Amino acid sequence: MASQSVTVVRIYVREGEHAVVKLMKFLQNEAKVAGATVLRGTSGFGADGKTHTSSLLALSLDLPEIVEFYDTPERVDAVLTLLEDKMSLPHIISWPAFVHLPPTTKAL
Repeated sequence: MASQSVTVVRIYVREGEHAVVKLMKFLQNEAKVAGATVLRGTSGFGADGKTHTSSLLALSLDLPEIVEFYDTPERVDAVLTLLEDKMSLPHIISWPAFVHLPPTTKAL
């Protein structure tokens, strides 16, 4: 099985920021990254220390959301530069990884 170097990016936003739809459209239609996923948190807190939770007693409409995508390191650098210009996203992390490709799959 072949492998290819990629960079994984994780962007933290809050539901109340209404950023996910715009961000996903950008990643798919403009940036054309290799893949992206949105995860919705059931609980979280940020720098302000306020806990957002999905419990029935304290149902929050401002839960944490994570948008995660990956692509080649060069493409990720270009996408992050574009995101800086288009959106205010203060919580972005990234790390190197490998995509393991079956023999019949072409590289990114």
